[in-house]
Amino acid sequence: MQDYKKIEHPRNKDVVLRYIPGHFITPNSHVNYYMDLSDMKSRQREARATGEELAEMYIASDVIDTILCLNSMEVVGAYLANKLTKAGVISANSHQTMYITSPEYNVSGQMMFRENNQHMVKGKKVLVLIDAATTGATLQSAIGSIRFYGGDVIGISAIFSVSDHIGNVPIRALYSLQTLPDYASHAPGSCPMCRDGIKVDAICNGFGYSSI
Repeated sequence: MQDYKKIEHPRNKDVVLRYIPGHFITPNSHVNYYMDLSDMKSRQREARATGEELAEMYIASDVIDTILCLNSMEVVGAYLANKLTKAGVISANSHQTMYITSPEYNVSGQMMFRENNQHMVKGKKVLVLIDAATTGATLQSAIGSIRFYGGDVIGISAIFSVSDHIGNVPIRALYSLQTLPDYASHAPGSCPMCRDGIKVDAICNGFGYSSI
């Protein structure tokens, strides 16, 4: 695969979006950019910078009880929670702290919470944290699951998002289509790159990519 292109966040040089143009298959779509967010999710300096920049968008929030982390965003979620609590964003939990958790997936791919974890969602104000929000399928599943277990989704936080909302839930992202205006996502059956015979470069998911 070709070399990465990079975009630095205007406020923080440690928040860097790395991406590669091409033809990529994700679980829900075909896209023309692969975004490598692994360092932002896993390396301490970048994860801290990412979490703290995301926190800036929620400093004025009244209550956040739980941060639900999708696609291996737990490290970023911990830094996000730390920044929010230091800034005075409160939780309604008895110990005045935030839960940072992730869902389990059943055999049908649905998100679920075991009985010992359901208290982190039931009756809680939940902020969903995801790496990239493109088709919205993963977020719709997360919102449905949170509501099923009695939680209240107060917002979605993302590194990259193509939209600023899903349903009536706002999405606040560090990077958007203003950053990559030619980003495109297509349903598998209507992908113009497939129609034009452009070979697939890699298959991707929240863990990374596998070249073809």
